Amino acid sequence: MSGAVGARRSTPADVTETTPDPKGGGSAALPPPIASGLHGCCPRCGAKTLFRSFTAYADRCSACGLRFSEFNVGDGPVVFLTLGIGALVTILALWLEFSLSPPFWVHLLVWPPVTLALVVGSLRVAKGLLLALEYRNRAHEGRIAED
Repeated sequence: MSGAVGARRSTPADVTETTPDPKGGGSAALPPPIASGLHGCCPRCGAKTLFRSFTAYADRCSACGLRFSEFNVGDGPVVFLTLGIGALVTILALWLEFSLSPPFWVHLLVWPPVTLALVVGSLRVAKGLLLALEYRNRAHEGRIAED
């Protein structure tokens, strides 16, 4: 037998399920995870209730009652964005330097605002996407079983 101990194989009933599982998980009726980031949709019902401000989660969905405060997205979105956008900006800065050779103050004027705008601008999408994936995959912190 391959796979994790206690793992269950998927059945056709898992694939054709149409009602969302209230504890999390996925079904054909759930909105796509990217919709949670782009539009602020609840990962369970699809209502646009995920964020109370630009990047702050609401406490719960006013439509279906899903408590967003129980999810632990943590610093994941910020880390991914900082590393990815930092690499992109570094490549662009090197390209600018080697192709046009501008004075140093041009780099100081251009790259910090570009980096900040890209990270903050994409933070909402990343946070919504990670929360929706956490919900869909029933991800949670590991716990040691108590005897």
